[in-house]
Amino acid sequence: MNKVSQFLLDVLDKSCATVARLPRRPLLTLGLLGLAASAAQAQDVYFSQAFANRQALNPAFAGLLDDYSGTLSYRNQYPTLAGTFQTAQLAADWRLPTPGLHHALGLLISQDRTGEVGYTRLEASAQYAYHTRLTRALALSGGAQVGYGHQRVAYDNFVFGDQLGADGTVTGPSAESIAAFPPSNYLTLGAGAVLYTDQAWLSLSGQHLNQPNLGFRAQDELPMRLNISGGYKYFIQRPTTGQGKAEVREISLMPVASYTHQGGSQRSEAGLYFNAQPVTVGALYRNLPFSNKEGTQHVAAIIVGLEFGDLRLGYSYDIGLSQLAQDLGGAHEITFTLRAFDKAESAYRRLRRRNYPLAPCPVF
Repeated sequence: MNKVSQFLLDVLDKSCATVARLPRRPLLTLGLLGLAASAAQAQDVYFSQAFANRQALNPAFAGLLDDYSGTLSYRNQYPTLAGTFQTAQLAADWRLPTPGLHHALGLLISQDRTGEVGYTRLEASAQYAYHTRLTRALALSGGAQVGYGHQRVAYDNFVFGDQLGADGTVTGPSAESIAAFPPSNYLTLGAGAVLYTDQAWLSLSGQHLNQPNLGFRAQDELPMRLNISGGYKYFIQRPTTGQGKAEVREISLMPVASYTHQGGSQRSEAGLYFNAQPVTVGALYRNLPFSNKEGTQHVAAIIVGLEFGDLRLGYSYDIGLSQLAQDLGGAHEITFTLRAFDKAESAYRRLRRRNYPLAPCPVF
């Protein structure tokens, strides 16, 4: 069990019986329990808009879709609980203008925090990707990343049992020793590959390959996260651009699927996107069961994306389908992306067979 989880459970054992008598405390207690359960499984945050946050999914996506791009993301999970889990992320990538356009760099910065408990984790990663054409229609991108993380708990937000008087009021500072739980730092490594054409792709990635130690006091490894995902784009109307030609906007359907394994946790997902530029809508069903398991969350995510020139705006909401998912609440997610891609230069390169096929994964 993660040491943050153990500490939270120790706090609950000592003080929840008393805290529960306060009017505001049942929701706080539930929030603490939700955090403890999540931390005990040692899972990373999962974005419903996985391809708008593709660099968090696989470092091989760096520089794959644009000459350069930047994405701001915000996810508010379990908003009905006190201690909601919030994630903010900045991702940026740049395809280097070198001969062959083989190289790309990426940057990924994310922060996770809980409102009531005050737990925060900040992680920054540098990414590199290499792109190469295998055949005229098939291309491969391989990527790697190295990241540095820092996590801490703001103990000032805790109320311990020895701080409460007989009437439930807070009487003063706690005698609990919290010096034994200093902030922790860790190094994390990841790698991945994307095989793709202009209509299909297959992504394989591994994160936390070195299983970094996240323990505050003792060894506590963050399990590797392994992911495989893919999809196929069916063009109802192919987009066309060029001098002397009227621009034709894309209309397409795209089924997608994904599977993630981390520690003792498994997550599966299947969905469908419909794109009629400048609008993209999608629906995802998460945690498709391979076997009947108690406590599994079943979630449907509804996604809407809009294009405004080089700007993309995405919003998604997670809807709980199982009782557990409904009790925990949904999740709001917003992404804002600036993308830059020289279509005229790309068309020239394509005619000279010096370019790669466009990766078809859904982004907005």
